[in-house]
Amino acid sequence: MKKLKTLYSYGKGSGNQNKGHNKKINFLKSSSRVIDELISLKSTKAKFQNLNSKLFFSIGLCISLLFIISAFEWQFYNDGKVVDLGNVNTNFENIVEVPPTEQPPTPPPKIVQPKIVEVSDEEVIIEEIRIDLDIEMTEDQVIEQTIFEKVEFVEIEEKADEIFTIVEQQPEPVGGLKAFYEYIGKNLNYPSRAQRNSIQGRVYIQFVVEKNGSLTDIQIVKGIGGGCDEEAFRIISNAPKWNPGKQRGRPVRVKMIMPILFRLEEI
Repeated sequence: MKKLKTLYSYGKGSGNQNKGHNKKINFLKSSSRVIDELISLKSTKAKFQNLNSKLFFSIGLCISLLFIISAFEWQFYNDGKVVDLGNVNTNFENIVEVPPTEQPPTPPPKIVQPKIVEVSDEEVIIEEIRIDLDIEMTEDQVIEQTIFEKVEFVEIEEKADEIFTIVEQQPEPVGGLKAFYEYIGKNLNYPSRAQRNSIQGRVYIQFVVEKNGSLTDIQIVKGIGGGCDEEAFRIISNAPKWNPGKQRGRPVRVKMIMPILFRLEEI
């Protein structure tokens, strides 16, 4: 019986403890709900304040723009009397056409003919020539004859290696330039590289015509590339002899520059 009483009392005490625990839990739940409602209320209030601030800012901006536009567009009128234009006199004087004044033509300028002054071809030279004739001569005095020395003209010989650019008789190809260009047209081979790249123009080549008519010291002065310079050098190297240039009737070495044309035929 004692055991049953103790168990009953223990069970009764534990039931009281559970009730107190449940009350605490319920209190905490209710407090958390209240806190959540407060937080949500505060957030909605903050959002409302942000919306109000944006709204007031936009309204103020619109009002300020309206004031600026009205200030620029506002028209001010002077407080003057209104003039009635209905009673204005319309009696204008008749416009008189003024005829253009005719000016006489300007006379042509007078041509003054130059005066021709005759000048004689003979110049009169007035000079006092004093001749001293007071010379004492005797019969035995011998007059010495003046002997004039013969002046020999020495021809200046040209240097053997001197190269001329301008001479009295210019060198030319045998048969003339026409025959020389015919030789170039027959023997010229247009380089394939120049044909592919559409290169055309003039190659200026320099050479020396020797005394025997041969062409030496061949150089390209201005080229166009694409193999045309080498072809021009080959043509001049294999060219026939020329008639040499002459200075004072003697053959001399002459430097010359000649253009060689490279042109593609249009298809």
